[in-house]
Parts: sequence; C-alpha cells; structure tokens
Amino acid sequence: MTDVTDATFQTAVVDRSNDVAVVVDLWAPWCGPCTQLGPILEKVIDAAEGVELVKVNVDDNPQISQAFQVQSIPAVYAMKDGVVVDNFIGAQGEAAVQAFVDGLGPDETETALDALLAAGDQASLEQALTIVPDDERVVVALADLWVTEGRSDEALELLTRVPESPETRRVAARARTGEAVVDGDEVSGRLDGLLDRVKDDDEARQEYVDLLELLGADDPRTAAYRKALSQRLF
Repeated sequence: MTDVTDATFQTAVVDRSNDVAVVVDLWAPWCGPCTQLGPILEKVIDAAEGVELVKVNVDDNPQISQAFQVQSIPAVYAMKDGVVVDNFIGAQGEAAVQAFVDGLGPDETETALDALLAAGDQASLEQALTIVPDDERVVVALADLWVTEGRSDEALELLTRVPESPETRRVAARARTGEAVVDGDEVSGRLDGLLDRVKDDDEARQEYVDLLELLGADDPRTAAYRKALSQRLF
C-alpha cells in the first residue's frame, strides 16, 4: 500500500496502471466508514496478483479529489492502462471487495495471449493472431519473424491490419529492403546514391525512406538525410 499525493499521482497511479491494476482508495482520517473499509481493501489486495492499492487523503490532496469528482467518501476507483475501469462508493464488506478485486485480474484470453507472445515462435504467434487478429504486438512480432524467414510479401500484407507506428515502419522497412540492420558505412553511400533519384523515382524514394528507418532516429546522420530528402522533394 502506498500513500499518493497530488504530486505523485501521475507516476504512482496513472503510469503504474499500464503495468498493473491500481486501486485508489480516497479517504480521510475523520471518516468512520473509511477506516472500516481500509483494512479490508489491504487484506484482499495483498492476496491478489497484479493489483496494487494506493491511498489518497482527500483533505491533503484536492487535485486528485477534483479529478475523480468525489462527492462522498470512501470512494474507490480501479485504473488500468490509464483509465478508470470500475469503482464503488461507501463502505463494503469483504465479499463485495473481493468480487471487485477479482474483476480486475487478467481474463483467460489475456493470460493465454501473454503466454503465446512470450513463447515467440511461429506457431505460438500464429495462434495468437487467431485470438486477436488486429493486436499490434502480435502482428508486429509475427511479421518480423516472417521477414526473417523470407516471407516479406506476407509480412507487408499482415502489417496492414494495424495502424502505422514506429514498429510497423521498422518491420516494413526490413521487408522491403531484406535487411534487419544497415551497415553504418555502407548506408551513407547508398543514401547518397539514391538522393538524386528520389524526386522522380518512387522505388528509389521508398528505399531511401526505408534505409532511414533502419538507420534509426538516434543516428546523427538520420536528421541530415531527412533534411536532404525534403530539399529534393520540395
């Protein structure tokens, strides 16, 4: 159990809820029902997996109270992935609290999906794809594997199932260039050679962009080559 303040709420609750379910107990020392509920919450959540409890003294932390639009206490909110997924107001018995907390754990589908992703082999990832056909984690992992196996066209088709992201662009670049990484010295020569063709040659322009994706944003040359590309196109 952690005491959370207005200053620590973002990190301790919102950000943390991306990893585990966070139960927020809004209370005050003068509130009798709060002092009755607190030990029950602690007991039930201490025995639960993947759920953490934080407590907020509403008298000392008005910003949190306003964020939850608290009208009365005790008020209990559960957050997952940065959003409130369940709540209740007022003191509850242990059975009710247990049911509330049980509802926050991962369901069977999520548990199975996590196991398949952790395995990471082709059979596991293809099975995961049948469960969640448009999950970015699954699509990117399987497409990356297919590129390694030489199934680049299938990988590119698979990537169309999910919105574009840095990871999808990286895998798509691998699929089109046939490379996982680019040699630091060689890529400069290739980019220089493509630069004169990017304005009128679609294939050259795509290869240029793909090489920049593989080079990565952290490489100091990437910004310079992107600027050179913009100058040639516009």
